[in-house]
Amino acid sequence: MLKKYMKEFFSDIHVLIMVVVLLMGLAFIVTEINKWSIWLALFLGMVTYTGAEYVNHRFVFHMKTPKNPLLLKFIKRIHFDHHVDPRNLKLLFLPVWYSLPQIIVISLIVYAIFGNSAFAIAYGCGIAAMLLYYEWAHYVAHQPINPKTPWGKQMKKMHLWHHFQNEDYWYGVTNPVYDKLLGTYADQKAVEKSKTARNLEKRV
Repeated sequence: MLKKYMKEFFSDIHVLIMVVVLLMGLAFIVTEINKWSIWLALFLGMVTYTGAEYVNHRFVFHMKTPKNPLLLKFIKRIHFDHHVDPRNLKLLFLPVWYSLPQIIVISLIVYAIFGNSAFAIAYGCGIAAMLLYYEWAHYVAHQPINPKTPWGKQMKKMHLWHHFQNEDYWYGVTNPVYDKLLGTYADQKAVEKSKTARNLEKRV
């Protein structure tokens, strides 16, 4: 059964492109993989993504419904419509036109700061790797897949609470750290059920 879901996951064009991008980046830095600085860059890229995941989800994806039609169309594709139809694969994965430019820009900034192309590419690879982990955790949360680990089970529960109980809590998809630090993690039984969790556009 898991094989079926793995095939479905990796056949998505947005996931597939990010896998190719990651492999290309790793191919570029493989000859320097024994350097501690490369491993540090990979780690920092991953940490950067976890922070961006929370910030984007809370402050961009859950922005107040825009009046500008182009911005509304953008946010509906990025996230609003996903809350309306959480299991629709066409709305589940982040589009590559949204993710890839951000990775490129951040990698260029890192290169401008450190002047080391291998370090910058490794940093971008860390972001891309964590993005793919995010996509998988998000996919698992919305499919009839039973995670094997306590961590996986908890993260799936958290994300489903976000979708079906209250959209103002549990923004983390890969981890609960930022939710706990920034006050958006709560006891699920103590949180009031929101009337707009399934339709962000109707929030006032």
